Amino acid sequence: MSSLPQAAPFTIDVPDDLLADLAERLARTRFPRPTASGWRAGTDPDYLRELVTYWRSGFDWRARERDLNAVPHYIATLDGRRVHFVHLRAAASGATRSPLPLVLTHGWPSSFVEMLPLAARLADPVAYGGEQDDAFDVVVPSLPGFVFSDLPTAGPVTPPVVADLWARLMTDVLGYSTFGAYGGDIGSHVTGFLGARHRQQVVGIHTHHPNLHPVLDDAQPLSPAEHAYLKARSTEHDGGDDGYAAIQSTRPDTLAAALLDSPAGLAAWIVEKYRAWGDCRGDLESRFSKDLLLTVTTLYWATGTIGSSFRPYYDDSRTPPLGAVHVPAGVRLTPEDRDYPREYAERVYRDLRQWRGATRGGHFLPLEEPDLLADDLRDFFRPLRRGA
Repeated sequence: MSSLPQAAPFTIDVPDDLLADLAERLARTRFPRPTASGWRAGTDPDYLRELVTYWRSGFDWRARERDLNAVPHYIATLDGRRVHFVHLRAAASGATRSPLPLVLTHGWPSSFVEMLPLAARLADPVAYGGEQDDAFDVVVPSLPGFVFSDLPTAGPVTPPVVADLWARLMTDVLGYSTFGAYGGDIGSHVTGFLGARHRQQVVGIHTHHPNLHPVLDDAQPLSPAEHAYLKARSTEHDGGDDGYAAIQSTRPDTLAAALLDSPAGLAAWIVEKYRAWGDCRGDLESRFSKDLLLTVTTLYWATGTIGSSFRPYYDDSRTPPLGAVHVPAGVRLTPEDRDYPREYAERVYRDLRQWRGATRGGHFLPLEEPDLLADDLRDFFRPLRRGA
């Protein structure tokens, strides 16, 4: 009888020679001439110059590395491929019931770093003004092909494939019989498939990116709110922000060749999305510090995984429809989907128990509003805990 897969502790330790090479490349950066003023044609060249200068002379990667290593990292091997994850167990105290395991899944151009402020609040609620009985055992995996997680050796990297991998991580590796799930962006799709495919293990799912393409049923006509939402989505979206996805889904290797060779180009590709998608009203650093942006970018650079992070886009056409999700679900809207109708969500999430409208925060909600999101997750999962 074969033994179950195990996880080994892991420490982030970027080699000195890689950091020296990065510094040399930054020193030789050739900056573009502006096509338009500011950010209208993409990343502002003036801001990029400022960011690269700080990357060279002000950013302390070793300090950020120490901060990241303050949480416990692990590597599990599944099907011969590495899966990296952070495992933050609930703070020990006099809780009256066991903590609920919860897997948090990030998206693109993100990493496990996005989830760390949220994870801290969920694992130790007392430290943030909450109740100990709301504590979670938090698992934050890196998506396949992102930073320290390997791509599968064969087949597409689609949300159902990742959902099945996460189910094995939570049950076979970590030994949890049941768990909850939360995710945004790509992580929202993974979370949806976790709920749809693993109903015996998943007690509930939560997302701030509800499914945009539910399977429409002729027997259930669109409501006026749904008609208005779909019309607005088709007419108000001018396609100006679609270029990145078109390239990543059709020519990922061509793009990767450029970004793997130029740290400034990599930074430009990443930070523009934080500004465009965050709830920052054009003021990037009101939400995301240079240190945070460069931590994310340096992880991509050090691991050489920007190209493999495009795989979910390249394989997107091979993703089947989600279908109905019958486990309990919760949704927090952000300004990205402010007018998304509840009845549209209920076409997918058939047991929608929490619905909270847009207030503040954007695409990277666990970074932007971790307190708000932690409260949502505590409230949603409280009645779903074993013995509640």
